[in-house]
Amino acid sequence: MAMTVLRLRLWIAPVLFSMAMVALADGATAGQQAALVALVRAYPDFLAGYDATDLIWRDGTRMPLSDGQPAKSFDEMLRHGSILDQMRLPYPAGPIAAAVGPNDDPGRIRNRVFFDKMYGGCWKGEVAPRLVPVVWLPHSWGRTIRITSVNGVADRLAAVSEELDALPDALKRYAYPPAGTYHCRTVADTGEPSMHAWGAAIDINTAHADYWLWHRSAIGAVGQVNQIPAEIIAIFERHGFIWGGKWSHYDTMHFEYRPELLSDHPAPGRWPPAADLRPAARR
Repeated sequence: MAMTVLRLRLWIAPVLFSMAMVALADGATAGQQAALVALVRAYPDFLAGYDATDLIWRDGTRMPLSDGQPAKSFDEMLRHGSILDQMRLPYPAGPIAAAVGPNDDPGRIRNRVFFDKMYGGCWKGEVAPRLVPVVWLPHSWGRTIRITSVNGVADRLAAVSEELDALPDALKRYAYPPAGTYHCRTVADTGEPSMHAWGAAIDINTAHADYWLWHRSAIGAVGQVNQIPAEIIAIFERHGFIWGGKWSHYDTMHFEYRPELLSDHPAPGRWPPAADLRPAARR
């Protein structure tokens, strides 16, 4: 009798667990699930899928989606963002249709563990060996920059370079000389790694750029003086790079490779508090 009860419990336990996972998946909004699907699709060499609690890497690593801290402030998310935190704000691809609101910084929240695993830690010497040369605007500037080869970023930036080089002189002058790509450093206001530290970002000509810390008291569209042509922004976005000019803490020279934020997700508007985020069942 005891053995029968034990077998019954062993059979019921996984069934109840599966039911719980379905319930959690059902609790997620379509936008949240779409964002996680987009994240996995954006990095197919590394990511295998996700379940109700973890992001699953192809090498078997399981990385928590949430840090269990739903009440974090925006500043805390910038410094200690979870994987879900970094996907919370939708990036407005294409022409800017509305003014940027306070702390609308899609892409500035970055989970350090996630990007260190993908691109390597620059302070450990893991990023530099993966850098490869790209000739920037070969017919106009023609000098070499170095960018990560991980995720095909170098190939995508080379494609950006070719398209920019085909623009009229009056437009492409905004793109060169570039101000830098790989730089093992932190972000000025957060102390967390910049995408430059992972070799996955480029700053274009600073002579035509604007940066919120140059003004300090002016955050958002009111303080920004943007000169970067829409044609340049569109080319970068087509190849998976988001633009820092669409942040309230604007950085109009800055583009970084974040293809997960350029998919058709999520629905417009902010996500609910992190405590309400529930990932879908494993793909």
